[in-house]
Amino acid sequence: MSRMAPFWKTKRLTEMTREEWESLCDGCGRCCLHKLRDEDTNELSFTNVSCRLLDLQSCRCRDYPNRRRHVPDCVSLHPSVLEEIDWLPPSCAYRRLAEGRGLAWWHPLVSGDPMTVHSAGISVRGRGVSERHAGPLEHHIVAWPGEEPNPKRPTAVPAGKK
Repeated sequence: MSRMAPFWKTKRLTEMTREEWESLCDGCGRCCLHKLRDEDTNELSFTNVSCRLLDLQSCRCRDYPNRRRHVPDCVSLHPSVLEEIDWLPPSCAYRRLAEGRGLAWWHPLVSGDPMTVHSAGISVRGRGVSERHAGPLEHHIVAWPGEEPNPKRPTAVPAGKK
């Protein structure tokens, strides 16, 4: 019996169903962190300050279906805007697939476990600050949201060695 390749390996982003597209989100929360752009140089700076709707424990939006009602400038990702967006983190599945890199081992669609994005240290869990408590964004500039993570795969523990 042959197994079919997963949809993200056989379809272009523009060919995916809405359900497939939405399942690409790994739940890291990095795209929900505020960014600053220098008006003169156009340079982008990342912060560790999250949108007020981001649950910093689950790293998911508290009201995803209605988020634009609460946060009008929240960007809705879809294939037609990916080329215009320069702030998606390098770990983002949408960006990775658009660049032909495939999904990382810690992505829930690959690992089969929605917690690997957290255990691998990819998510904002434990590193983000809500905009409700942060103060000036300029005081929260960090590099890690815009850097390519290099998490180590956990090594299997042989039976009886726990």
